[in-house]
Amino acid sequence: MEARCQVRYIRISPSKVGIVADLVRGKPVREALAILRYTPKRASKVVEKAIRSAIANAENNHDMNGDLLYVSEIYVGKGPTLKRYRPRARGIAYPIQKKTSHLTVILREREEG
Repeated sequence: MEARCQVRYIRISPSKVGIVADLVRGKPVREALAILRYTPKRASKVVEKAIRSAIANAENNHDMNGDLLYVSEIYVGKGPTLKRYRPRARGIAYPIQKKTSHLTVILREREEG
């Protein structure tokens, strides 16, 4: 049994979200939330909210024990890129790419014992 949460169109680049996701992969959820609370990255707030949502899904939809949950999978995909332009010298338009990402969190229950 697994519980999942997907967050789409996060306005942070996938590489930056991936750094935070690597910190909590495989950890018990309480430990993962503690790590994210003290991680000084903007993406840590988004990942923390996604894990909290997955915990709520597990407890309410799948009748799983919240104390036995761990982050079995967490991965970041590339979302659509917003293309913007900045004026530069001599009338040149300089392209800016604002990247987005999709985050998926999957929680499973550890076996008791």
